[in-house]
Amino acid sequence: MSFDVLIVGSGAAGLTAALNLAPHRKVAVIAKGSVSDGATGWAQGGIAAVLEEGDSFDAHVEDTMIAGAGLNDRAVVEHVVGAAPAAIARLVELGVPFAEEGGALHLTREGGHSHRRIVHVADATGWAVQQALEKAAAAQPNITLLPDMVAIDLITGHHAERFSTDGAVHGLYAYSRKTKRVETLTARATVLATGGAGRTYLYSTAPRGATGDGIAMAWRARCRVSNMEMMQFHPTCLYHLEVKNFLITEAVRGEGGQLKLPTTGERFMPRFDERAELAPRDVVARAIDHEIKRLGLDYVHLDISHREPEFVRAHFPNIYDKLLGLGIDITRDPIPVVPAQHYTCGGVVVDLDGRTDAPGLYAAGEVTESGLHGANRLASNSLLECLVFGEAAALHMLDHWNELPSLSPVRECDESRVTNSDEEVVIAQTWGEIRRFMWNYVGIVRTTKRLHRAKRRIDMLRGEVTEYYANFRVTADLIELRNLVEVADLIIRSALARRESRGLHYTRDFPKLLGEAKDTLLVP
Repeated sequence: MSFDVLIVGSGAAGLTAALNLAPHRKVAVIAKGSVSDGATGWAQGGIAAVLEEGDSFDAHVEDTMIAGAGLNDRAVVEHVVGAAPAAIARLVELGVPFAEEGGALHLTREGGHSHRRIVHVADATGWAVQQALEKAAAAQPNITLLPDMVAIDLITGHHAERFSTDGAVHGLYAYSRKTKRVETLTARATVLATGGAGRTYLYSTAPRGATGDGIAMAWRARCRVSNMEMMQFHPTCLYHLEVKNFLITEAVRGEGGQLKLPTTGERFMPRFDERAELAPRDVVARAIDHEIKRLGLDYVHLDISHREPEFVRAHFPNIYDKLLGLGIDITRDPIPVVPAQHYTCGGVVVDLDGRTDAPGLYAAGEVTESGLHGANRLASNSLLECLVFGEAAALHMLDHWNELPSLSPVRECDESRVTNSDEEVVIAQTWGEIRRFMWNYVGIVRTTKRLHRAKRRIDMLRGEVTEYYANFRVTADLIELRNLVEVADLIIRSALARRESRGLHYTRDFPKLLGEAKDTLLVP
């Protein structure tokens, strides 16, 4: 199949790019599961934008730079912050039912923000945005949605009938869950909007498909990646033996929720930071991790029961209903919470137009390292990045269409020398091993000894997975495992390279901050 543009990922970044391209080009959007399965639909909090009187772009920029521990690219931060109000306006035009108060958008506040600037749809903003974008995309005849397609590798000159080393990308190979075959999808331009790599870790709020596919594919296509050690851990994931990975939004703390020790009821965040519960996520996550380990706890409490019951139910209806079904009434009871991996701040290096190092390849959203987040993402800047860079990539493509690499015939995938696997247990075993040692050795608090242990294990597993991949037909699970090994290695290598503690990367061996903030840049 051939298209003008191929977009890998059907969340906010991918669909925003598709909608901007649709009036002029034929676009295919592939999703590894259903179109709605990506991380966008899981976002509870909201989208940050300067809309309140007394707020300013400068204040939003400074809040972002402070959260990012100075590792951000200020020019990128200024650009994205300045584009935020227009991005919100476009979503309103698409029908996103943002909460209102007194005839204006209701704004809430989250950790690290100096003002109320978070537009939201109660506590299910991402789902509302996803549905609006999907509805708009479905109405565009030039957009073809292709669910159940698992991307394997980008097509470069190495796969062309006439071999080339120019590095240009011409589409990708993808495994169809429906036909169980590898399909060849070609395009003049390709956009990676595949999300992050949260499932590299044992505990994560990320969706099942967040296996770092785009990062791994771009790395194999000779693109640089940056700051992969900056893995954000959300402070408040529900602790429950039956329900896994349920996020308790940052906005609960923004609206007055307090973190307390379950043993004594003591509020502990003021001991760690003057901003208390409104400190950036890395500070709060490390504080919770410290208290859990110090006291041998399984969890801490997040308590918003001191607010009016009507207020709590109105602002957090989905969380209220979900937890009530588990026997927790958040208008009366504290919520047991633990930190969990939440967001991948590093990724594929892109410029302000979403361009990667490979001609014809763009990227947007969590798969990238754009310079916006630095060493720690400020709450509710993630969907904003998707909207701004998804549009930027599309507009650059349209303005420079004649400069894009021309398509040349490519080879179909050859499966004649592989067989069906006779030991699928290897995949599940290896996946579990990676996620467990990444959590224990490359988690919230790190040491050089632990990182070297992780490196030895990932080197061993890489060899095993490479051999397995070479001998057996691909499946969705094998594709994801291959990418997990790749991304885990990039995270470990990046963590070993940073000899300081900055933002999300905290190591006991180098607890101080160096004088100059430098990106950790890995070059293929």
